[in-house]
Amino acid sequence: MAEVLDRAAADARALAEAGFDGVLVENFLDAPFFGGAVPSVTVSAITVAVTHVASAVDCPLGVNVLRNDVVAALGIATATGARFVRANVHTGSMWTDQGLIEGRANETLRLRQALGADIAILADVHVKHATPPVGSKLESSARDTWHRGLADALVVSGQGTGQSTKLGDVLTVRKAVPEATLLVGSGLTLAQGPELLAAADGAIVGTSIMNDERPGAGIDPGRAAAFVRALRP
Repeated sequence: MAEVLDRAAADARALAEAGFDGVLVENFLDAPFFGGAVPSVTVSAITVAVTHVASAVDCPLGVNVLRNDVVAALGIATATGARFVRANVHTGSMWTDQGLIEGRANETLRLRQALGADIAILADVHVKHATPPVGSKLESSARDTWHRGLADALVVSGQGTGQSTKLGDVLTVRKAVPEATLLVGSGLTLAQGPELLAAADGAIVGTSIMNDERPGAGIDPGRAAAFVRALRP
């Protein structure tokens, strides 16, 4: 666990020093993921990790408990002072390598209200590493996630970690819900950045700023700083 905490703090410091607006803490290297609620040991470990990161950097923190335990993420965020959580499946359902994952927006929002927590929910629309049910359309899912799931921001990604987000998908969601805060969720590169960020409000960045651009390989401070310099308005 000490190695995990040291790595988390180092990555967070690299992001903060590069000028990123926030840091998202998740159990990315915890595969294979649980399809539903994670065990208590995972909740405990992520709580310790977020607390450790909070002591290392002074910027907003987020929590993503993979694969989709948003209840745990909200609890961790409330306990640690994190400002946002990511919900991979907030409304509807998606077929994944963990099986069918169903959104629990009703539980998530009521829990947030009960906790009195000012924590934003960043909700994926047709999340990566997943296939939507037959007949599910991106624009309809976006409207449902925003208007019925009451998400605070929508996330649009490519097919998998590090894979490019299609500009057409971002534009589709923007047209369907023009008032929504919209984030690019995967595969943002220096080459793609200008056109994608012209259509979105921001991005969640990982692979492009990691060592050798390998997912989970740790943040490369030089890549991270160059990324911000090139793409920040």
